[in-house]
Parts: sequence; C-alpha cells; structure tokens
Amino acid sequence: MSIRRVVPAILALVLASVSLSAHHSFAMFEMDKDVEYRGIVREWRWQNPHVHFTVDVTKQPGVDPKNIGLWDVEGGSVNIMARQGWTRASYKAGDAIRLVGHPMKDGSKGISLFYAIRPDGTRLYHDIARPKDDVKK
Repeated sequence: MSIRRVVPAILALVLASVSLSAHHSFAMFEMDKDVEYRGIVREWRWQNPHVHFTVDVTKQPGVDPKNIGLWDVEGGSVNIMARQGWTRASYKAGDAIRLVGHPMKDGSKGISLFYAIRPDGTRLYHDIARPKDDVKK
C-alpha cells in the first residue's frame, strides 16, 4: 500500500473516533431511578445538542432536604423534544415546574429529564419512552 492511501485512511479513522467520543452516554445517570422535583425554572436554554435548564428546588413540605438546591436538567435535542410537544416557549425563567428525572449516580445536582408534569396533569416527555402508568400514549 502506498503512503498516499494509508495516511488518508488513518486520518479518516481518527476523525471518526473523535466525533463518536464527543457525544456522551447516559451512564452517569441512574436511569432506573425516577425522582420527582418541584421548583422554579432559573434558566431555560432551548438549544442543541441538548436542551438544558436549571431548576431551583426550595424547602417545602414533602421535599427531601437532599433535593434542595439548584439542579441542572438535561433534555434531548431540540428536534426530539419538539416531536414530543415541547417548544422554545414551554417554560421560561420564573415558571414553576414539576418534573421527573433520573439523578446523577455521583449525587451531584444533575438530572436527565424523563418528563415534565403540566398543571393539568398531562406530561411532556423527553423522548418516546413512556412509563407503564401513562394511559395517554
């Protein structure tokens, strides 16, 4: 094989592996644990690669003290969440929010969004996954 063929092949392989490692998995979250959080949206970022927002959970009756604080919530891509009914205007800073998510394994204040519960009880999901108790599929 000539060097003219080997170098481009190696370069293509390196670039492909860098691209693949740039996207993370959900391994850092306890995906089998669903926790409900109630708080106030402090920042709302409707952007790719993932919608992110922060929620301030304050001391309230029934709130686990370890859940009090500012939480970083990671959703899906704008495209995936829009397919589930989310919009740029779904929430804004200052809005009350009730959500269910998967906490970080290391105990830090980060959540992988599962779904948000609207005041009327309907749910906005992160993606197509649904819990068994959701009758509206």
